[in-house]
Amino acid sequence: MITVAGLSPSLDLTYLVDRLEPGAIHRPSEVVRCAGGKSLNLARAAASLGAQVEIVALLGGSTGDYLAEQLLAEGVSVIMVATPAETRTCVSIAAADTGRLTELYPRADPVPADVWQTFHDQLGTSLRRRPGWLAITGSAPRGLEPEALAGLVRLATDAGVRVAVDTHGPALAAAITARPELVKINRYEAAELMQVAPDGDLAERAEAVRERTGGTVVITDGEHGAVATDGRGRWRVAASPERGSFPVGSGDSFLGGLLGALDQGSDLPTALRRGTGAGTANALIPGPARFRTDAVERIAKELDVEEL
Repeated sequence: MITVAGLSPSLDLTYLVDRLEPGAIHRPSEVVRCAGGKSLNLARAAASLGAQVEIVALLGGSTGDYLAEQLLAEGVSVIMVATPAETRTCVSIAAADTGRLTELYPRADPVPADVWQTFHDQLGTSLRRRPGWLAITGSAPRGLEPEALAGLVRLATDAGVRVAVDTHGPALAAAITARPELVKINRYEAAELMQVAPDGDLAERAEAVRERTGGTVVITDGEHGAVATDGRGRWRVAASPERGSFPVGSGDSFLGGLLGALDQGSDLPTALRRGTGAGTANALIPGPARFRTDAVERIAKELDVEEL
């Protein structure tokens, strides 16, 4: 089972246009609407691949109601924690002539202290009845102290639930002090955490992060694939040669595939294949975490995983 902490959900709108011209009126050839933000993307990706997923999400207004309805229709159990601010809307514009993506992502509005306490308590209730994993992913709402994410890690650990973290900056630095079972970050987030230049050997960097957490560390590197270590071995998974034009949600799909495989008892190399397959398939069609599951399986089977 996978429980997801929905800290900063959003309504994601993807506009497909032939050409993006500043100052001009555009008539999109297609508009894709879906529940988004990293936490909701991850939840949908994992559920699409067969995981039992429940999300405890901070949702506000009619947008929040719409997102909950959509997630339920997609097989994700949703527990809403109402917050007074309308849930944000994020916009991506994909231009066919250049293949480039323009993204507009507002930060989530602050969460009142009483709402955060309700969220914390509700998440604790869910974790005590659902073994498996808690996924903490994405940025926190404005005004929330980084230590709050470390508190969620400890909440899950006390309930006997393993924790996967995918965030950045001060929130990441705080979360790893609580020693989550799994950390999934990219090359630049790892460099920021370790206060070093982005270049360097990722396997060594993953080991350095693992020394802080004691758990599994996965560092993704775009078209160069990903590396992982769990204290028993180190592996590198090559990126797929397939390339898509819609990368939004690929990292979330990667983690959804990875966590789903681990939750089902797969070893880490197998889970890396599944995660990479999901991340690659996500980029092939518009809309975050809306991939074809047969594409995930096909791509995963074609990938090489090298033991380092």
